[in-house]
Amino acid sequence: MVAHLVTLKLALLRNGLRRSAWQVVGLVIGLLYGLGFAALLVVGLVVLAVQGDQEVAATTLVLCGGLLVLGWWLIPLVAFGVDATLDPQRFTTFGIPRRQLLVGLALAGLVGVPGLVTVVVALTSAAVWWRDPAAVAAGVVGAALAVAVCVVGSRATTTALAPLVTRRKVREIGTIVVLVPLFMLGPIMAAVGSGLSSVSDSLPEIARVVGWTPFGAPWALPADVAAGSWGPAVAKLVIAVATLAGLAWVWDRALTRALTGGEQREGSQAKVRGLGIFGRVPATPVGAVAARSLVYWLRDPRYAGAVVVVPLVPVMLAFLGGADSLLLLLSAPVGALLFGWAISADVAYDSTAFWTHVAAPITGAVDRWGRVCAALAIGIPGTLVLAVVSLAVSGRWGLTVPLLGFSLGVLATSLGASSFVSARVVYPVPKPGESPFSTPQGSQTAAMISQMVGMVALCALLLPSAGLAVAAALTGSVVLGVVTLVVSIALGAVFLRVGVRLGGAQYDRRAPDLLTTMRGFA
Repeated sequence: MVAHLVTLKLALLRNGLRRSAWQVVGLVIGLLYGLGFAALLVVGLVVLAVQGDQEVAATTLVLCGGLLVLGWWLIPLVAFGVDATLDPQRFTTFGIPRRQLLVGLALAGLVGVPGLVTVVVALTSAAVWWRDPAAVAAGVVGAALAVAVCVVGSRATTTALAPLVTRRKVREIGTIVVLVPLFMLGPIMAAVGSGLSSVSDSLPEIARVVGWTPFGAPWALPADVAAGSWGPAVAKLVIAVATLAGLAWVWDRALTRALTGGEQREGSQAKVRGLGIFGRVPATPVGAVAARSLVYWLRDPRYAGAVVVVPLVPVMLAFLGGADSLLLLLSAPVGALLFGWAISADVAYDSTAFWTHVAAPITGAVDRWGRVCAALAIGIPGTLVLAVVSLAVSGRWGLTVPLLGFSLGVLATSLGASSFVSARVVYPVPKPGESPFSTPQGSQTAAMISQMVGMVALCALLLPSAGLAVAAALTGSVVLGVVTLVVSIALGAVFLRVGVRLGGAQYDRRAPDLLTTMRGFA
């Protein structure tokens, strides 16, 4: 049965590749990226082995290995649903012995780029101790335990916390918690680098402490053997084995609850009086579409990315160029671009609920304008706030006119481009209720190429306005500022109208095909 589950995972992967050429391309790119990353880590391990400094090797392996284990445990919680090909609940009606099911699912969890990279790096780490055969043997045992703790811990945390993670409020908070560090990765890495340089002398002591934790014990085992510290080595072996046993027990109990209790869905307890947003918009087809889209903007975690990161744009630009630099003034145009481009996957985000638009029926122009109006209701205030904040911080109030004109032009132009792209291209996206960080099979490459092509075209449309805005900012000319305002808003209005018109034509021609395509993703 264990071999059958692993074979099933491989068959699902193979069938997925046959279904779409994009999945083949995506797998190849992911594999090359993963193997390249693994190659860099292996080179680093070889350097450690050649140097022969046991303290440096032990410190590096324990700290980096501990982070690897922690990543395996935590990342699936924010990317819940990232690998649902062998969902345990699908085996509810099969009389599979629990132990075989656990082992089979654990081994199947290694099938993929992350599992392959982890196994390669873990086994290579044993070669660091090549001068001591006993340490090499301990390194192999520790590597096997580390990989097992990674996989079993990942399954245990996701299965045990599934009832909590699937709640909408928890997903929304998780989206914010993850998006903020990702967007601020540059400043965070700079701060971490500065912090590490200041505590570099303390890293060996920190590694010794981490080596006594479940995260670092498997990686610290060969270092103790190489140093002849057999007592601590045995103790850390016990910690690693006990951790694995405890995680397996937690996973077993959580899996039992999931298989016998059925899928737990969050009940709707919200009490809504009246029509909510639908009662505050004009009673027209465009108003209805706009109200439905506003509900997405306000309640769907998948739209949070376009909203949460916008306030961080000035912080990032201030970090890159300083609070008084012209670079800070890009906050409003960049924010406008994020707001406008957020609806480039609007139809895909509808998923099978798109049938309501097809069955209504409504024209493509109504659908496009409704979604645009919802984005404008969020984007215009956000863009204006960013413009005022960046002007106030930088003290360049003389550039108010060109900045506002260019920013609003960017918003209108990006909404026009998005209106066409979302009606022309749909690809697998996280389904409603799933984490915005989940990655449906075959979506990465198609999404990347369509977004890249669309962004290049959008940047080309913005070139005239951008050139005027840069000239106005560098010269301080009032005339150029007014010209930038007029030209940017005029071009933005034209591109918005053209984008909505072309997108509406695509919608009228392809709406049933779009729905059929998305049903195939479900």
